[in-house]
Amino acid sequence: MVPSKSNILTDEDLQGTNLQGQNARALRARKLTTIYVYEAPVRLWHWVTAASIVVLVITGYFIGSPPPSLSGEASNHFLMGWIRYLHFSAAWIFAVGFAGRILWTFMGNIYTRELFYIPVWRKDYWKGLLDEILVYAFIKKQGEKTIGHNPLARTALFFCFTLTGLFMIISGFALYSDGTGIDSWEGRVFGWVMPWLGGSLGTHFLHHWGMWIIILFVMIHIYTVTREDIMSRQTLLSAMTNGYRSYRDDRPE
Repeated sequence: MVPSKSNILTDEDLQGTNLQGQNARALRARKLTTIYVYEAPVRLWHWVTAASIVVLVITGYFIGSPPPSLSGEASNHFLMGWIRYLHFSAAWIFAVGFAGRILWTFMGNIYTRELFYIPVWRKDYWKGLLDEILVYAFIKKQGEKTIGHNPLARTALFFCFTLTGLFMIISGFALYSDGTGIDSWEGRVFGWVMPWLGGSLGTHFLHHWGMWIIILFVMIHIYTVTREDIMSRQTLLSAMTNGYRSYRDDRPE
């Protein structure tokens, strides 16, 4: 098979070969472009935070809906104590990681800042948001290429993770101050939260609903990144393991 002078495979190039009658366009080699997007601290934070969320969700559920009492003397087991201990430990990891992630926005590349604001003043943001909605509604086949997060993912992350996660940290420390006392540093820093949210019961209620928002977000997040990695023109799953996002075609947009 002798390729055409333009080095682009055409139907004529397939004449007389075992591929005669095939569509040459589908057989053309495509350029693979790779860009380093997610730096090592961001990737480490992502997976540590994911693990802490799993622990927080499981233990938080049992704190809100305790398991049946165990038989025998209470001194023989420490089930609820271990559940609370794991919850508080994971909460500290989540909170410290969140603070570290904020700090890294001033030290990392431009894509590290996408988690903390959405550019509502930009026309291309609204266009990209509509395009992604049409893609997930199966009205449009493919969205635009993006280097960081696409506008729909960026919006979901900002509201369902950044703002919700910040609320969970603040309300969580406020609830923790119930045990440490008003004179503790938790009580002095976060003591204003519970009266503002309607007392201990109201804070527990909103903290519980924040958990369900994060659960729903995680489920949708796993679905979308898996779907995008399989069906879109760019990689997502591998980008959060090696930091590189690869594009599967050489179309400019």
